[in-house]
Amino acid sequence: MTRAMLFGSIAAGALALAGPAGAQRAAPLPWQEDPFPSRYQAPPAEDMLLKGATILDGAGGRVDGGDVLIRGGKIVAVGRGLANPGVREVDASGRWITPGVIDVHSHDGTFVLPLTAIDREASDVSETSAPNVADTWVETAVNAQDMGFDRALSAGVTTIQILPGSTPIFAGRSVVVKPVRGATVWDMKAAGNVQGFKMACGENPKSWGADDDNEGPTSRQGVISYMRQAFLDAQRYKRAVEQGRAGTGAMPPRDLKLEALAGVLAGDIRVNLHCYRAGDIAAVLSIAREFGFRIGAVHHATEAYKIPGLLREAGTCAAVWADWWGFKMEAQDGVRAEAPLLERAGVCVMMHSDSPADGQRLNIAAAKAAAAGRRIGIDIPPERMIKWTTSNPAKLLGMDKRIGTLASGYQADVVLWSGNPFSVYSKADLVLIGGAVVRDRTRPPAEPVSDFEIGRAGANR
Repeated sequence: MTRAMLFGSIAAGALALAGPAGAQRAAPLPWQEDPFPSRYQAPPAEDMLLKGATILDGAGGRVDGGDVLIRGGKIVAVGRGLANPGVREVDASGRWITPGVIDVHSHDGTFVLPLTAIDREASDVSETSAPNVADTWVETAVNAQDMGFDRALSAGVTTIQILPGSTPIFAGRSVVVKPVRGATVWDMKAAGNVQGFKMACGENPKSWGADDDNEGPTSRQGVISYMRQAFLDAQRYKRAVEQGRAGTGAMPPRDLKLEALAGVLAGDIRVNLHCYRAGDIAAVLSIAREFGFRIGAVHHATEAYKIPGLLREAGTCAAVWADWWGFKMEAQDGVRAEAPLLERAGVCVMMHSDSPADGQRLNIAAAKAAAAGRRIGIDIPPERMIKWTTSNPAKLLGMDKRIGTLASGYQADVVLWSGNPFSVYSKADLVLIGGAVVRDRTRPPAEPVSDFEIGRAGANR
């Protein structure tokens, strides 16, 4: 796979033709390049027709007694009474079909259980040498053996964004993976998504400089000031690089930290912001407005329900929990019905895990949030709830034209559930990635058991 193919959709809007139609395109700008190309090889797809299920298409539609036809790794049709063109037919009556679940906030592979339960030094979640480690790429730390990937896959998760932690203000690049077996993370790495980046505000980054050995902000106002100065420096660097490329100035020495922030300013790198309190979220949205970039999503966002208008105006999503509350000071004012409140206000909302355990139960998190909404008079039906774990996360990753929805032409990342996917009693009977059966609950996994699973009850389930 060529480098141009890898950054595909990321660079498409930024690259201009160097000459007449058909001429070679200009080389990508430094922040558009990916030094760690994907080696993911999609498993062989299987053509099939899933018949008679309740279908939630991820885009707000529901089909009762519906069929899904899959050919060549893509969805061909969704509807009722589809004819079988001579492919494997699966009786899905009494069961439900959804797009594959997408987790936009995971630390799988960098906070590996049980290793980190024994020794936290085994964690590679955060690089804490400085408040600005924008030059780091979390994928270079991912342990592909983490059994969290297998557990997520068995729960219907087909796409995961692994983020760095939230101790630094600028924590570095994320990576999007398919939770399949691979010797390295690059055997799992998905191609074609927007490059992701982690920023943090509030308690975590302000505590970074509280250690006498560290130099950095020790307060909320210090964190915001640090952000503004960093983006001001990145603005100058970006301008110098563009002038150097155009031949109207000298090319500056390469600076990987400024390069990443310049990519944020250019819109080629999408920000995932760790933030809790309404005031903190509003402050960082103001910085984004000042420097002309967009924050893709605020993660955790326990007080986002107080400022839905600001999120809606900024085009920023909220990635939230169902009921995490009170575990730190800035999480004291969370409400269980936050997702329904934001949905009603017209904000793009999604569930996220931040946990290998919750990463297996994102649909249940959505169900808990929706139940809290019903108790205060907000009724979110299943066909809209499913967007919180499928199409909305796909939009954040820049993959919404490929996954997250069951529609003709989309990649066949599909889950056949034993029952209602929002029930604790339902299980993922069949999990497909790109039309390939990667998990069948009626058959033991074909791959060898992970070393981390040896001796664990249920390892061969």
